[in-house]
Amino acid sequence: MLFWFVAIAVTAVACAALFYAAGPRMVNASTGETSDPNNHFRLLLAGIDADLANGKLGEAEAAAAKGELAREILRLKSEAGRAAGNLRNMGRGSLLTGLGLVAALSLGIYALLGSPNLPSQPLDQRQQAATGAIDLQAAIARIETALTENPEDLRGWTVIAPAYVELGRYEDAARAYRRVLDLGGVDADVQTNLAEALLLQAEGAGSPEAMELLAAASASNPNHVLSRLYLASELTRQERYGEAVDAWNGALALSTGDEPWLAAAREGLAVAQNEGVAPVDTQQAEMIGQMVSGLATRLAEQGGSIEEWTQLVRAYLVLGDTAKAQAAFDNAIKAYPQAFDRGDLDTLALGAGLKLNGAIP
Repeated sequence: MLFWFVAIAVTAVACAALFYAAGPRMVNASTGETSDPNNHFRLLLAGIDADLANGKLGEAEAAAAKGELAREILRLKSEAGRAAGNLRNMGRGSLLTGLGLVAALSLGIYALLGSPNLPSQPLDQRQQAATGAIDLQAAIARIETALTENPEDLRGWTVIAPAYVELGRYEDAARAYRRVLDLGGVDADVQTNLAEALLLQAEGAGSPEAMELLAAASASNPNHVLSRLYLASELTRQERYGEAVDAWNGALALSTGDEPWLAAAREGLAVAQNEGVAPVDTQQAEMIGQMVSGLATRLAEQGGSIEEWTQLVRAYLVLGDTAKAQAAFDNAIKAYPQAFDRGDLDTLALGAGLKLNGAIP
């Protein structure tokens, strides 16, 4: 709060100084005779007096001339005063409005984008933050040098192994995890990490050693979820669905109900139970069935284009209902008995193993 009081006060002082500096003042201005605005009228008055003295003007004419000159002086002074006042007021008003807008805009932008609550930071710390990003490659090179000098450094191998995985150096990561196992003993986490590196290195081809490591990790620590998830996933990939179902159920049995992997594990279990095929969502299947049923009813009652019959046959084939696909194909042939009218429908139907009944060649 103190910051805002200081900021508003400083802004107000700055605006007041600018407002004062922009005011209409004369500074070191010369006041010579040539700057007198009435000098011209003095010369005219002197000329009238000279003409009167020389007899060029009579008394009445001289008085009339002086009166007219006096009225002209008063008129000019009145107009000049009004113009100066208007310009002065208009200029100061615009200046005051502009300063107010600038101050409000500055404070508003800082309130939106600024962070007055952050502590100050010395300049040397700012420079360190700008140049202190550690290059991962350089860090790994330093650790590798240290491990070359001291290959028994368990902590060094533990640090460098996940860094190798991060860089995609899976062979080096596997080698590092093996050293961790050699130096630190059997550990379910390290066995699972080594299996992960081997699976990544295999690029989807699988790894018998990884399967052995995962089985050993899950056996040594019955509550180790990650090893069970990897094992279940690999068993599903290898089409060992019975074992995969047991592995998925074993992992799900360790769940408390809010884990981030829970949905994926349930989906994996469903795929294994369905022998590798992802089951169709019930609600989605019902919606598709209703759409297909509506199309079939409309075509049966009102008929339709050959494109709509083709769409209906294709939909039944996608849903796996060959009997209804054959019935729809038969109805399409009745509606379009000439082969050249059916276009791609025959190709679709015959390619799916449907029979060409009642067609006219």
